[in-house]
Amino acid sequence: MAPIFESTRDDDSGHPPRIVALIGVDGSGKTTQAHRLADALTEAGLLADYQQNAGGRAWFGRVAQRIGAGDAQHLFGRRGWPVVESVLRWLAIARTLARTRRSGRIAVMDRYSYCQYASIRTQLGRGRVAERLARFAYRLFPAPDVTFLLVVSPGAAYRRIEARGTDHETIEYLTRASASYASLPEHDSFVLIDGDGTEDEVAAEILAHMLPARPEPTVVRLPDPQHRPAEVAAA
Repeated sequence: MAPIFESTRDDDSGHPPRIVALIGVDGSGKTTQAHRLADALTEAGLLADYQQNAGGRAWFGRVAQRIGAGDAQHLFGRRGWPVVESVLRWLAIARTLARTRRSGRIAVMDRYSYCQYASIRTQLGRGRVAERLARFAYRLFPAPDVTFLLVVSPGAAYRRIEARGTDHETIEYLTRASASYASLPEHDSFVLIDGDGTEDEVAAEILAHMLPARPEPTVVRLPDPQHRPAEVAAA
């Protein structure tokens, strides 16, 4: 398998952005793995930047809890929140793509448009006007060169979210979210990654797709001049 990207330079600005997207349910490890991938690609000579495309769910969720509104969905309403989230994520992606075009570096995206489509399906169901409107607005954005879907069991995702202690999701919500990603029409184009593994195992699996192992160079051992055959030495 050939490398996805050959090389990057600091003067590559103006060319179409090169995009790697990491997507998945909350607690799947997207943020951790996006940071690790950006660092690993840069160390390998493929200059890359971590870019976050959050929709504000966690931040507004904390605000909602402080004022006694429960979560972001209760704060804006069941139908209002997907609209707010779609706008915020659209702005985030537009900003990161502009940065990437200027820098010429690979953009390792922590979330992308697919996350919004899955979020809408999780909250409102399939075939909703909200998703059609989101797809209409997000069509301006290029498809990533590769999209990694971190597939994690709802139980594992739940435990990770509880361990970090910054927000909360129910098993039911995480189960619906996982099903929403699997139902997306783009699902077959995603590279599926087992997100239940350790951080190192997941990182290694992702990197194996980005930087395929190259064959070891053939080593030709020359004879030691002190031990050359007599006829060669005599010549």
